[in-house]
Amino acid sequence: MNNATDSRALRKAMVLAQRIELTEYLIYTRLAAKTKDENNRNILQQIAADEKSHAEFWEKITGASVRPFRRKIFFFFWISRLFGLTFGIKLLERGEERAQGVYGRLVSTVPGVEQLMKDEEEHEQALIGLIEEEGLAYIGSVVLGLNDALVELTGALAGLSFALRNTRLIALAGLITGIAASFSMAASEYLSTKAEGGEKNAVKSSIYTGLAYIVTVFLLILPYLLIAHYLICLAVTISVAILIIFIFNYYVSVAQDLSFKRRFLEMAAISLGVSALSFGIGYVIRIVLGVDA
Repeated sequence: MNNATDSRALRKAMVLAQRIELTEYLIYTRLAAKTKDENNRNILQQIAADEKSHAEFWEKITGASVRPFRRKIFFFFWISRLFGLTFGIKLLERGEERAQGVYGRLVSTVPGVEQLMKDEEEHEQALIGLIEEEGLAYIGSVVLGLNDALVELTGALAGLSFALRNTRLIALAGLITGIAASFSMAASEYLSTKAEGGEKNAVKSSIYTGLAYIVTVFLLILPYLLIAHYLICLAVTISVAILIIFIFNYYVSVAQDLSFKRRFLEMAAISLGVSALSFGIGYVIRIVLGVDA
């Protein structure tokens, strides 16, 4: 009875491994077909060929014809299309822990599994590292614009909220401050990149910085245009800031294999600390100048 149960469990694990490899082969094939850059397309085709050979390895053992995980194909294809190949593929590879767990149970039972695992860990990771994307090359410029906007504008809005207590005035002052600062940051990034030299395009660097800044400004000020009470607006704005920090740091941690927790806590602490300090400054200025509600 135990042998029969073990045999069924073993076959189930092998069929699952086959489905995973087939699914990933189809993901990489679809991405390669939609990728215009020749270098990236060739890399995706090589990875797809690896995944196909792995699926065929399992098919020879199981003798089964399996169906891929269609939802997984749809999800990772569109994630990669929307947020970039590197992010989508590395997110997919993080999910391969499930496949590695399956292989771990089979390595002592099925000959050839250990080499297959080695291919997954070394060859495919090396290929993924060769993918080139402009967005990631300018991620430093995006970080600069995003971080400055979060720190400066959350602080400014916190101070303005207590000093003015009028959502329309706060939004107006915030927009003027934010738009002017975005142009200033873009110009500074252009001059900085130009002075440094190197391969980065100064115009593109300034555009990435300015866009990151202005989008963040819009998202932070939006609550003041939609909600009547200034304190509720401030609470929502701070929540939006934390959400932006969370999403951006998760993206960077996946795309560049960096620590998520440390970067998230650092940026969140700086933004919240500046907001609290600015709120206090706004309160003091209001009292000193005798501004009435």
